[in-house]
Amino acid sequence: MTPAIFGIAGTSLSPDERAFFREADPVGYILFARNCETQDQLRALTDSLRAIHGRDRLLISIDQEGGRVVRMKPPEWARYPAGEAFDRLYQLAPASAIEAVRANARAMGQELHRAGITVNYHAPFDVRRPETDQAIGDRALGSDPMQVAALGRAVLDGLASAGVAGCLKHMPGHGRATADSHKELPVVDASDAELEADIAPFRALAGAPIGMSAHIRFTAWDAERPATQSPFVIQQIIRERIGFDGLLLTDDIDMQALEGTIPERSERAIAAGCDVVLNCWAKLDDMQGIANVLPAMPPVAEDRLAMALAITTVSGEHADDRAEQLALLDKRDALLGLAEQAA
Repeated sequence: MTPAIFGIAGTSLSPDERAFFREADPVGYILFARNCETQDQLRALTDSLRAIHGRDRLLISIDQEGGRVVRMKPPEWARYPAGEAFDRLYQLAPASAIEAVRANARAMGQELHRAGITVNYHAPFDVRRPETDQAIGDRALGSDPMQVAALGRAVLDGLASAGVAGCLKHMPGHGRATADSHKELPVVDASDAELEADIAPFRALAGAPIGMSAHIRFTAWDAERPATQSPFVIQQIIRERIGFDGLLLTDDIDMQALEGTIPERSERAIAAGCDVVLNCWAKLDDMQGIANVLPAMPPVAEDRLAMALAITTVSGEHADDRAEQLALLDKRDALLGLAEQAA
């Protein structure tokens, strides 16, 4: 198995993609808006991916947070708010905010489940600060570490209740970054002691099955390499200090924060200790290059993958209850309305 997650170019598999995926046997796939046209089309696409591998518990993933980070868009799919909406409610009524975000995540998970998606890269556990770059911005669940942990836990629980695995991102924290890692490498000069607040939400949820690394250089820990490619950050901070022993993915390996060719970036990430490389852009040459240079997935990473997918389901175990989804969304909106009334 190739320790990589690959993108798909369109709304269905091309013959070249199908042949390559069968040969490379990647860990899984990531979907974007370009892949999500209608409900029936999307389910047909995910079914075709499963047919290649012959297994239901396949990692088919998406970034479906709400707000500006959505791939399955209205009106074909429901609308979901950004994390900031739940942050505002938490300031007024913490228990209501937790209840609202859990209902929101379960409803979202039901849609993902119907589409045949097993993993959602949600929620961001990044602690928002005044200087936080807008790449995170209103996606954040708050500026207090324990609030972020409480709301994030409810997101993971809500998704899991619908048979979808969530994700801790972006380890060890994106909140102090003042640049967008899609465009350049953020450098954080905070001290080790200051960074304790950033890793606190991740430590609180260290038992989660999936995590994602950040393309950020933390000079207190590694003055030369971004976290994704730093053996020290991955082993000493993420694995040891945070205590995360789940499946560790890179953020998109194509981001401009990283240097070198896509295969070179991928090799460095795996050598540093990441379990899986995430490659989003569906460029066949890049995907072939990754498959050619990466070693086969080792047993410890295969075990982590199996654990991550153990909670996921595709059909039969969860009812296709659209009425419940609508009720969950109504409940969420009623609770979020409390903050609007108080404003």
